[in-house]
Amino acid sequence: MAPRVRILSESLANKIAAGEVVERPASVVKELLENALDAGATDIRLEINAGGRRMIRLIDNGHGMSREDALLALERHATSKITSDRDLEAIATLGFRGEALPSIASVSRLRLKSRTSDSIEGTEIALEGGIVRSVTACGMAVGTDLTVEQLFFNTPARLKFLRSAETEAAHVGDLMVRMAISRPDVSFSYLNDGREALRVSPSSLQQRLQKLVARDALLFPVAGETAAARISGFLAAPSAARSTTAAMFTYINGRFVRDKVIQHAIMQAFRPILEKGRYPLVALFIELAPDEVDVNVHPTKHEVRFRRQSQVHDTIAGVLEEVLRESPWLQRREPASTAPQQQPATVQPKPNTPYQTGVQQALDRFMAAPPSAAPRVYEPATAYQPPPEQPAAATTTACGYFSSLSIIGQFRAAYILCQADDRLVIIDQHAAYERVRFEQLKAGFATGGIESQRLLLPDTLELSFSEADTVRRYLNILEPLGFELEEFGGQTWRINAVPRIVAEQDHCRLLRDLLAELAEQGSSSSFGLIRDDLLARVACHSVVRGTHPLDRRQMEELLKAMDATDFSAHCPHGRPVSHEIPLRELEKFFNRT
Repeated sequence: MAPRVRILSESLANKIAAGEVVERPASVVKELLENALDAGATDIRLEINAGGRRMIRLIDNGHGMSREDALLALERHATSKITSDRDLEAIATLGFRGEALPSIASVSRLRLKSRTSDSIEGTEIALEGGIVRSVTACGMAVGTDLTVEQLFFNTPARLKFLRSAETEAAHVGDLMVRMAISRPDVSFSYLNDGREALRVSPSSLQQRLQKLVARDALLFPVAGETAAARISGFLAAPSAARSTTAAMFTYINGRFVRDKVIQHAIMQAFRPILEKGRYPLVALFIELAPDEVDVNVHPTKHEVRFRRQSQVHDTIAGVLEEVLRESPWLQRREPASTAPQQQPATVQPKPNTPYQTGVQQALDRFMAAPPSAAPRVYEPATAYQPPPEQPAAATTTACGYFSSLSIIGQFRAAYILCQADDRLVIIDQHAAYERVRFEQLKAGFATGGIESQRLLLPDTLELSFSEADTVRRYLNILEPLGFELEEFGGQTWRINAVPRIVAEQDHCRLLRDLLAELAEQGSSSSFGLIRDDLLARVACHSVVRGTHPLDRRQMEELLKAMDATDFSAHCPHGRPVSHEIPLRELEKFFNRT
């Protein structure tokens, strides 16, 4: 009987490999850009026609290739970037597989021209469908000039899945932006159908971000380091948030990645100040030893795997929280020109301040008022017990952005109007009280945990093997959250008690969600997220809603309390607490400019 297993032809094998590497024109551009940067290029020019289907041309001034190297580079698994198994464990270049050029050549008509500095002439190689048609000498500058024409001409099934020329060109443009941000020291230019779509010269990272993605946004520096990783970059104020993750630029050792661990860490830090469905504008560069991260996970190299995943996750979240805690967009009016000295990534809780006793009294009186459709008149400010006397140093420390505002009054018994230099500041008093109460609940939880409620009839829950293992490993996290669990035989667990605040809800689903987070992140950070969800819900329902007049002392105490809380510019659900109207906007409206 004839054998059924056959060795594929080299041409077919190359087309299969191309299917993994070359998804669309932007995939070709990505591979060519990475090769150019690995070659030390400082000036890169890209041209495309018809969205890249008809033509892609990339010219760089890198070190180029000799005739022999150029021919070898077109063979599968031929590369100058790794030589042994040891190199594969510590990859320091963008490319390393040796598959890009032969894969691209197998599904296009490719022309490669390259010259090194020690050669008086370059080499030009023409290929069609991966087959070399000619090899000649040519005159050219040092570097590489590579043209890809009629992409997928011999794979019509792949060609029909391409989108319109405009859509494919947009993907190429987005890729160019990501690469340009990764290397602000390199010049990039991009022409689409003869029209210049992008051009940037060497600059600082902040300048490049402002030119490409943050034209109207203030940027604030991020810097921090732990034993796991070093973090640097910039973030924008919450007002610059987007509806997608497209403005989250994350790089591992200079390589752009879309990693769920990194995105989870970023969203954990931004969660208290962004509404659900909004994503921050941030550019983060994560540096760690090459042997601490595995980039050989997927042909596109967009996915990575960390050796110390939870430590890297917590480092990113901690460094971002350190910046966000100060709400820097409230503290200064101009973007920073230079990054500050690196700060520890571990976030320390703020110490109690002497005025917090008075703040608690003001808050308690506000929350004690019953809900009512009609405004309620509060007792005079003299009924309050003033906060204890504090030394001058403490007073200076307590004074912050909100405390320094000059109170004008209230609008419709729901908003506090304040003045700050040349700005009108409007504060949503419900959102502000909600934030303060949330922080107090968090502080109470840290000392005593969340109150549990025993179930009259315990629930039983059948878990998977991995879920049951997660319960055993993280009982010390689940118990302070209010869960009391015990094994009931096999993979079944009995739920004897649940957090009181979710006793009437689907606590089984909550438990499963928490186990999934713990299994994925492998740290207490996921516990913090679930805890904050619960506490935010309590805070929202524990403060009185609607319209309620406040006297001047109550407003002053609220502003002090806001300065004493983390992320004081937003409520626990991410809604803004305050809004500023610059004087110039008012003058423009009244035609006074």
